[in-house]
Amino acid sequence: MPTVNINKVAKAVEEAKRLAKPRNFRQSVELIIKLKDVDVRQPENRINEIVTLPYKPNKDIKICVIAQGDLALKAKDAGADLVLSRDDVQKLGSNRREVRKLAKEYMFFVAQADLMPLIGRLFGPILGPRGKMPIPVPPTANVAPLLERLKRSVRIRIRNQPQVMCIVGSEDMDSKEIAYNIDAVFEVLSRKYKVPYNIEKVYVKLSMGPAVSVDPW
Repeated sequence: MPTVNINKVAKAVEEAKRLAKPRNFRQSVELIIKLKDVDVRQPENRINEIVTLPYKPNKDIKICVIAQGDLALKAKDAGADLVLSRDDVQKLGSNRREVRKLAKEYMFFVAQADLMPLIGRLFGPILGPRGKMPIPVPPTANVAPLLERLKRSVRIRIRNQPQVMCIVGSEDMDSKEIAYNIDAVFEVLSRKYKVPYNIEKVYVKLSMGPAVSVDPW
């Protein structure tokens, strides 16, 4: 049973597509959710979750894997966008500018579990505040299913402001598919907050288009 009214949300997505001017690139469809009566100064009221969407958002979601040996080979075979070794981490660790570039370019990080202490020490000061610390996996893990899942996932994060902003699709996707992706975000939020009570406003928009307000219930 969907958390939101799929038809109403799909209609709002259609309106956002209609209002956005054509661009010479494929625009993302963005979801903005403003919360109310949630004190984000309290750590227990914040959220940093990965949401697996039912429909891949047709957006290049880049994944960096930090691993050695067999796991590194598996990650390359599974389509990881970048594979770093222990030596790479040690070399990059002294260059905060390069680590910041990695944090900006890659949506998700996956790491061999026994490398996490090193990664935490060298990359943690950059990745931690951005909510992008790696997902640890054992050296024998089959990473292919994890990477496939992450390729159709988004991160929802509330830290300093009671607001969620995330990509839920692209303009060439079917609007109803995007609505089901939005529903997946609300389903995760409903585990943490009272939905719809804690929801003040919901908007959908294209990257360069105006925001369209939607009552998703």
